[in-house]
Amino acid sequence: MFLNTIRSSEGARKKSKRVGRGIGCTLGKTCGRGHKGQKSRSGGFHKVGFEGGQMPLQRRLPKIGFTSLISKYSAEVRLNELGGLNVDVIDLKTLIGANIVPAFTKKAKIIKSGELTKAVTIKGIKVTSGARVSIEAAGGKVEV
Repeated sequence: MFLNTIRSSEGARKKSKRVGRGIGCTLGKTCGRGHKGQKSRSGGFHKVGFEGGQMPLQRRLPKIGFTSLISKYSAEVRLNELGGLNVDVIDLKTLIGANIVPAFTKKAKIIKSGELTKAVTIKGIKVTSGARVSIEAAGGKVEV
C-alpha cells in the first residue's frame, strides 16, 4: 500500500449542495427551502424544542425525581460491617480508614442490618434505635 493509493471509503465524502445555480440542478430559485415560512428565510430559526407555540414536550411531561445534595456526603453503615473492624472505638475516621465509607463522607449513620458479636464503642456517629439496642446487647456503648 502506498500513500498515493489511499482513498476514503465510498460515501465518506459527500458533495455539498450547490444551491441557487438555476433550474437544471433542482436547487435553483428557492434553493430547496420551499415557498414562504420561517425556515425559508435567512436567519429564520427557533430554539430547540420549539413546537410552533404548542406546549413543548419537555414542559408537558411531569417533573420526576429528586437528587439530594446532602446524600453525596452522608453514608449508611451496617452492623455486620462494624464486626469486621479490629478496633474498640469506632468513629468517622476509623470508618474512612477501613474503606467502609467514602473518603469525602461528612456524616454517617449505623443501621440495624446483620449481627454484631463484639463490644464496641461508637463515637460521633448517628445510630438508629434498633442498632443502638443491638450494640448495647453485645456489650458496647454509644457516645454522642
